[in-house]
Amino acid sequence: MGSIYDFTVKDIDGSDVELSKYKGKVLLIVNVASKCGLTNTNYKELADLYTKYKDQGFEVLAFPCNQFRGQEPGSNEEIKEFACTRFKAEYPIFDKIDVNGAQEAPLYKYLKSQKGGGWLLGDSIKWNFAKFLVDKKGNVVDRYAPTTAPSKIEKSIQKYLNAS
Repeated sequence: MGSIYDFTVKDIDGSDVELSKYKGKVLLIVNVASKCGLTNTNYKELADLYTKYKDQGFEVLAFPCNQFRGQEPGSNEEIKEFACTRFKAEYPIFDKIDVNGAQEAPLYKYLKSQKGGGWLLGDSIKWNFAKFLVDKKGNVVDRYAPTTAPSKIEKSIQKYLNAS
């Protein structure tokens, strides 16, 4: 795969979504979970950022993942209900995936190959709410630790939205 736009993923309802539909947009790709200590802050701030910047070409792509202490145990329907009702998430939520290991989603293999975690941490996703920032041209420009609140990424999002 040469670009993020070469991937097709499943949305939370099981339909294929070609990521090429997001060409020209700044993306924040996040592995989410509903029963994590980081859930409230992340879901709230992701919704706030999305609402603030969606009309300027910003998208949040949320990928539920149950690999970290089973903190996303629900069905896709339950996950959708949780995110959309409790946190008013209007951004796209995708099918539950693995972000590490033998069943790792090809998209995450690609993201990690573009922005590793550094020699100390390695490339593996360490926890829920790891974040990858993708510019308008599809380049993976940054990777943020699970503990980095979405609000702390806002300046970078603005920078890439304002880039030509």
